[in-house]
Amino acid sequence: MNPVRLIGRAALSLTRGIGSAALFTMRGLFLLRPFHGRAFGAQLVQIGWLSLPVVGLTALFTGAALALQIHSGGARFQASDVVPAIVAIGMVRELGPVLGGLMVAARVASSIAAEIGTMKVTEQIDALVTLSTDPMRWLVTPRLWAAVLTVPVLVGVGDIIGIMGGWLVGTQSLGFNSASYLANSAAYLERWDVVSGLLKGAVFGLIVAVCGCWFGIHSGRGAAGVGRATKSAVVAAAVGILAANFMLTGLFFE
Repeated sequence: MNPVRLIGRAALSLTRGIGSAALFTMRGLFLLRPFHGRAFGAQLVQIGWLSLPVVGLTALFTGAALALQIHSGGARFQASDVVPAIVAIGMVRELGPVLGGLMVAARVASSIAAEIGTMKVTEQIDALVTLSTDPMRWLVTPRLWAAVLTVPVLVGVGDIIGIMGGWLVGTQSLGFNSASYLANSAAYLERWDVVSGLLKGAVFGLIVAVCGCWFGIHSGRGAAGVGRATKSAVVAAAVGILAANFMLTGLFFE
């Protein structure tokens, strides 16, 4: 087959998929009436509260390892004193949002896709339609808004835990004074560093929830179809987070 035709078909398919996902996202975000408060509250717990342990542990070990790496690398340039500032800026701007988003993607996108996919193959979604309940309002909208609101909170908590991981290593292993470490961490952080990280968290949360809901609703039949939907949701969310992080970093800091 003509390779130009293959590339054209792939481009058309990709464009059609992006357009459908964008319309799906807009519809899911703005179908607020009637708003299912109980379903929204349950998703706040599922996406936010239950993701806190994995996000916190990831941030703690990342901040600790980052302190060790910066101290070792900075020693080559007689710049070991920059450890507190670099750990704080690195966690707040990049590592906190990205790693937090990826951890939520691994846990939440797979869970959402599996749950909605199972509801589809067992015809529970058809039953909702029969009962005059819009599946978008019941299944998608609460998950999208819960992810958009809770992931920035997770990112903020992860930033604090990551900085404290660096502080723990700095004071216990690298010989930093506790008070001066914390003072240097705060002195070099700017408000926009924190705000930009939280905005990234909101975007990453939306990507995670959209991928989980999209692949769940479009799941194939049977256990194999649900398995493929779950895998696709996690992969798409992870790639989407990394791509969005690149674009947002360029937008915020150039």
